[in-house]
Amino acid sequence: MQNMENALKAASLGGKVKVSTVHSMAVLSQSDPPSSGLFNPSYQDTMRGLLQFQRENGSPLAINPYPFFAYQSDPRPETLAFCLFQPNSGRVDSGNGIIYMNMFDAQVDAVRSALNAMGFKDIEILVAETGWPYRGDSNEVGPSIENARAYNGNLIAHLRSLVGTPLMPGKSVDTYLFALYDEDLKPGPGSERAFGLFKPDLSMIYDVGFSKSSLTPSTPKTPSPSAKPTGAVWCMPKSGVSDAQLQASLDYACGQGIDCSPIQPGGACFDPNTVVSHAAYAMNLYYQNSGKNSWNCDFSQTAALTSKNPSYNGCLYPGGGS
Repeated sequence: MQNMENALKAASLGGKVKVSTVHSMAVLSQSDPPSSGLFNPSYQDTMRGLLQFQRENGSPLAINPYPFFAYQSDPRPETLAFCLFQPNSGRVDSGNGIIYMNMFDAQVDAVRSALNAMGFKDIEILVAETGWPYRGDSNEVGPSIENARAYNGNLIAHLRSLVGTPLMPGKSVDTYLFALYDEDLKPGPGSERAFGLFKPDLSMIYDVGFSKSSLTPSTPKTPSPSAKPTGAVWCMPKSGVSDAQLQASLDYACGQGIDCSPIQPGGACFDPNTVVSHAAYAMNLYYQNSGKNSWNCDFSQTAALTSKNPSYNGCLYPGGGS
C-alpha cells in the first residue's frame, strides 16, 4: 500500500486515487452486539499501522460483510427476515439499547465500533463486497433466486433511502455488490459459483432494478384464502410502532418495484419529511399493488387497513376495494 501510494504521488495522482485493502469480517474477534465490535488482538498492531496510513491518506477501510454467511450459521426464519431487510421484530444491542432491523447494518456498525475502540473515529468504511447466492448445493441453506433478489434489491433500497446505520445515520456507506457475473470456475460449495446478477452471455439471472421491468414481490404469498375488503381501503402503520420498524418496512416496500418517487425530495408526498409519513405511503402502495390481501398489509403486525383516506394537500394515496 505504501509503495502504491508513493507511485501515485510520483505520477501526480496523490490524493486523487485512494489506496486501501479489503478485509473479511474475520478481522473482528467480536461483532455481536455491534457496539462490542473489536479487531482480533493478533491483528491489532498491523491494523493500527494500516489505519494510521489510511488516516494520513484519507482512504477508507474496506470490508466484506455477508449476511448470507450469518444466516447459514443461524438458519432460523426470523434470522432470514433480519438478513434480507424484510419486516421483523428487530434485535436489541445490549450494549447501547439500539434496535437493529437488519444484519447488514449490524455488521457494518460492528466494524464502526472496532474502529472507534482503536481511536480511528475519522476513518470511513467502504463495503467492497456483499451479495447473496441464487443457487447452492443441496446441503446449503439460504441460496435461492428469491432470497438473492430480496437481499440485493432491498439492500439497494436501503442505501438509496440514505437513512444510514444506527451508528452512522443520515448517509449511505459506499457499497459494491458481489457480483456482476458468476465465477464459474471458483472452487468450494456450489454457492461460491452463483453470486452473479448476470450470466457470462450477458443475460440477466434475476432483476434487482437494473432493467426496465419491475421487480416481483420477494415475500412468499400466504397460501390460505382470505376475504378481501370491499369498498375503498388503505394500509396504514399502527400507532406506537418504532421508527426503526417503520424504516425497515419502508425499505422493504420500496425494494419491491413500487414507485417511491413521490416520497423522494421534490415529490408530492415528501413533506412532512418523517419516517412515519414516508412509511405510510410506501406500505399502502405496496398493499395496493400486491393483490390487496390482508397479509399484504401485515408488515410483522405493524400495519392495519383503514377506510379513512389518508391523502392530504397534493399527496394522493392510491386506494380502492378488491
